[in-house]
This record gives sequence, C-alpha cells and structure tokens, in this order.
Amino acid sequence: MAARIGIFFVFVAVFLSISAFSSAQDLQIVNAERRIDLSSHIVKAFLTLKVENIGKDPAPEMLLAFPPTQIKNLAMVQALAITGKKKKKTYVPLDVKPTELADAPNDTGFYRISFVTPLGPGETVSLEVLYILTHSLEPFPVEITQSESQLVYYHDSAVILSPYHIKQQTTFVKTPSTRVESFTSIEPANRAGKEIKYGPYENRASYSYTPVIIHFENNSPFAVVEELVREIEISHWGSLQITENYRLTHGGARHKGVFSRVDYQSKRSVSGASSFNALLAVLPPRVNSVYYRDNIGNISTSHLRTGFRKSELEFEPRYPLFGGWSATFVIGYRVPLEDYLFEASDGRRYLNFTFGCPLVETIVNKLTLKVVLPEGSKDPSAVLPFTVNQELEVKYSYLDIVGRTVVVLQKDNVVPTHNVPFQVYYTFKPIYMLAEPFMLVSAFFLVFVTSLAYVHIDLNIVRK
Repeated sequence: MAARIGIFFVFVAVFLSISAFSSAQDLQIVNAERRIDLSSHIVKAFLTLKVENIGKDPAPEMLLAFPPTQIKNLAMVQALAITGKKKKKTYVPLDVKPTELADAPNDTGFYRISFVTPLGPGETVSLEVLYILTHSLEPFPVEITQSESQLVYYHDSAVILSPYHIKQQTTFVKTPSTRVESFTSIEPANRAGKEIKYGPYENRASYSYTPVIIHFENNSPFAVVEELVREIEISHWGSLQITENYRLTHGGARHKGVFSRVDYQSKRSVSGASSFNALLAVLPPRVNSVYYRDNIGNISTSHLRTGFRKSELEFEPRYPLFGGWSATFVIGYRVPLEDYLFEASDGRRYLNFTFGCPLVETIVNKLTLKVVLPEGSKDPSAVLPFTVNQELEVKYSYLDIVGRTVVVLQKDNVVPTHNVPFQVYYTFKPIYMLAEPFMLVSAFFLVFVTSLAYVHIDLNIVRK
C-alpha cells in the first residue's frame, strides 16, 4: 500500500512538471517593462507584462521566475490583471502562490499566477506585478566613519529572468541620488540623473540572465526590526490594549571609529548622513494612553498627532543609530473596542485589526502577533490574505481561572505592504463577563461575613 501511494505522488509530481513545461512553451511575453526602485533599503520592482498564448490550448496560469539570490529575500509578490483602456482601466487582483519545478535551472524559484479566466489561443492579457525584496542592498565598504556617506551594491540582471520567450523588454533602475560610482553597461544602456536604463532588448530566449552590478550612494535609514512582538488584548469592558516590543537595529554599513556628539549636532548634513535619530509610527485613530519607554524608563522625546483616519507617533531613541547599532523599546496604547470588534452573521465575534509593523519603511525579520481573547472564548480562527504560522497558547491574568486563549500569528520578512487588515473569529457567551465581578463581590462578601463573625463571636474560655 505504501509503495502504491509513493508511486502515485511521483506520478502527480511528474504530471505537474510536464504541465508547467508545456504551458511555458505555449506562452510568450510580447512586451515587458520593469522599474526597480532603490530609493530605500526596501527594493520595489514593478513589472508590466503583455502575455500572449501562442499554443493550441487555453492557459489557466503563468509562472514568474526569480534567481536564488532573490527568492530567499522575496517578501511579497502581487499581480493585477488590466482590462479596458486609458481612463476605463480596471484592475483585477490575481491569485499568486509560490511553486516548485523539478527541472528548474540553477535553483530558480517560481511563483504561479492564476488568470481570472483561462487565456485562450491567440489571446493576450496585460498584467502588473509588484515584488518586494529585503536585505538586497550590500554595503560597500562594509564599515564607514561618522563623516562618510554610505555606498551599496545592488545585484540583478539587465534582462528579466523568465521561463518564456520575451520579444521586447526594458528595465529602468531608479537610485536615491545622482551619485552612482559605477554600473554594469549592457548595450544598449544609458544613465540620466537618478535613472539607469537597460534596453530595449529584443527576442531574448527563456531563462536568459545577464548579471549587472550597480554601486551607488544610499543614505536612507536602514531600519531593521530584528524581532517585534505585538500583543493585542481584548477586553469586552470597552477597550483594546496593544503592547509592542521592538528590537531595532541599523542594517547598513557598520560604524567604525569614535562617535562625536559635537560633530553630529553641528554638522548634521555631513556627519552621520546614513544614521537616523527619529522614527515615525502610524497608529490607529482615537488612540489613548500612549506610552513609549525602554529598559531604563519612560522616554519623553516623542510627539503624538491624532487624526480622523490615523494617528502618528514621532519619537526618538535615546541615541542616534549608526550601522550595527541597536536599541530596544516598548510602545503601548489603547483604542476603543467598538471600532475593531464586531459580530458576524453567524453569531461569532471577530476582531478586525491591522497586521504588520506600524513603523514606516521598516523591515521586520521576525514578527509575532498575539491576540489575547477574553476568558471563556472558544473556537478561535484567524483569517489573513497571506500565509502565516498559527498556533494557540494560554495566558493567565488577574482573576483568571482557566486562562485566556491566545491566537499566535508568526511571519518572517515583513514589509510595510503587509500592513493589511486581518480578522480573528471566536465564540463567546456574555455570561462569562460576570465571572470576574462575581468573584470580586464574593470575595468582599466573604471578608465582610468573616469580619462580622469575628466581631460578634466570643472566643473567651471564661465567661465574663
């Protein structure tokens, strides 16, 4: 029996590989334009593709290919199908999932894009793809002094890596400044201001790859949160308590030499250009009881701006962060319960909150989000638009008897694009809200009865 099951899985794998290979032969990319934004340490690439089915059968999907150096740093891939023209354009989100091919050359990674309807023979479809890379800018030199600017390397290909034949393609690379030390020139290629253009290239075969290296200045804040633990505690008595524990580091070129506070304060534009001493956190509207502290205590260098759509907390660490330096701190706040807790049509309650990291333009290497449900909650389930690791824990707080169920969501390599709403569903009987008040009333009643009995009972052995 086990041998038959093994043969079945082998057959399925071979069938999927053959179908993927045949679909690669049936599709071609008529025109491709790629725009790579290197303005910050989060690399954003925008692809505009026109795909044509040159086969005889309908194609339900297509593949996106990534070199192994990028697939490990790939944080997110999104795809939209474009219908209509000019002002009447509409964008339809497409399902994108990672996949594997047994015969992939050079450890190439793949993502599978499913079309809304299968692409018929001779038909074309226009797509817009966004993919985001983290930790893809390599500082060089790896160590700099306080007065030096930060230079980084970016490695990529002048042509788009694809399992399909591409008839025409162009790549544009945007740098944060006009200072470009060097770049690989693959004719036709030219540079104007902050933009480097590769192409147009015509009739490139599948899996074509032409490596290029760009060496340029990038003094944007390389803010990397090594670990972030967010805890959202639900209280049916009127509020959500959010506590966020950060372990922040500067992911750029390491600082060498002595740090001079005088030079940093007097020559801010040239001294410590790659460092950062202020951060911005986008918080929900109607926040209250906001605090910002570290292991030493409360930090007063912060400013909160509240608004109808969002709140902004601008704060400063105790010291500026240079390459390799780190800081730990905690941000906490409350929000009204009625803005985020709702009741579903089936009677279940659900929390609707924002996933991700509130800090702007920040990479989170490891994010752990904990949703602490009220005691007595049952059947919890989380709904997210992307894959995360989920597990359940139990937390004990004041006056708890059986403990509170905690839904733990964990994801690595998180970027600002992951800041989207998610839901946690659970069932809860309102009678459980009376448990803690009943315990408090019973305790006070017991103390009162005990005191009354102690006062009125005569414990003397000899009657007076």
